Amino acid sequence: MIPAPVGYIRVDSTEAALAALGEHGDEAKILAGGQSLIPLMRFRLAAPSMLVDIAGITELSGISVVGDTVSIGAMTTHSALEHSGELAEACPLLAHVASVVGDPAIRHRGTLGGSLAHADPASDLPAAVLALGGTLVASGSNGSREIAATEFFTGFLESALGADEMLTGIKVPVSTGGWSYQKFNRRAQDWAIVGAMVAEGGAGVALVNMGATPLRASAVESALAGGASSVEAAASAAEGTEPSSDNNGDAAYRKHLAQVLTGRALRDAGME
Repeated sequence: MIPAPVGYIRVDSTEAALAALGEHGDEAKILAGGQSLIPLMRFRLAAPSMLVDIAGITELSGISVVGDTVSIGAMTTHSALEHSGELAEACPLLAHVASVVGDPAIRHRGTLGGSLAHADPASDLPAAVLALGGTLVASGSNGSREIAATEFFTGFLESALGADEMLTGIKVPVSTGGWSYQKFNRRAQDWAIVGAMVAEGGAGVALVNMGATPLRASAVESALAGGASSVEAAASAAEGTEPSSDNNGDAAYRKHLAQVLTGRALRDAGME
C-alpha cells in the first residue's frame, strides 16, 4: 500500500528537531532509522503530515561506560550495539539482544531510540531495557527529563513521550551477572511469538509479546527473591499477563510458552 502524502524536514541538531516538533505538534513524527514508522505508514496505521528526519544528528549516536552506568545515544543502531566490544563487556545482554533483531539490513538502519519510542510489545530491545532497569532520556520544549523504563511504556504502541519530546539517550546499569534471552519465533528475522529475558541472575525478568506493552515478570522476580527454584519461579511467568491470540498461537499457548522460555532463560543464566 502507498502511504499518504507527507511533508519532510531533515535536521542536524536536537534543537532544530524540537523546533520542528513544536511547530507541527501531534502531526509530526520523528524519523530515525525508519524500520518501525515506515511500515506503519505504508499500511496507513500512522499518517503524520510531517516527518522530522534526525539521521543527521551525529551527537545522538554512541556508547560510553562511566562508572556503573552505560549511556547510549538514541540514534545508535542495533548493529553498533551488536558489534560494540565495550557494550559486550559492560552489558552483554543488551549487545546480544541487538544481534537478534530482524536481519542485518534492519540492524544497520534501526536505532535503539526508535525501537523504544515505537513501544511495540513484540520488540526485543524494549524488554531488554526494561529487564535491565534502564532509564530513558527525553528532551522537549521544557528541557530534558529522565523516565524509568517501568514508567515509559503506557499502552500498545504508546509511550510517556509528549508530543513535543524526542528520545535523546538511554541509560542502563553495568550488568555482568547471569543473563539470557530466549526468543521463540518461526524464522530468525520474525517478531518473537513470545520471548523471555533474564538480567543479573534473575533480578530483572521481562517478557516479550505477552501483553499490550513490554512487561516485567514481577511474579518471577518475587519468587526468585524469596528463594524459589528456577522451575518454581518460571511457573508464575504468565501471572498478570494478557497475551493476544492470532495465527501464531492463542493466549493459552503464549502463556505456556512464557513459562517454558522463562525456565530456559533462568537456567541459561545460571539459576538452579
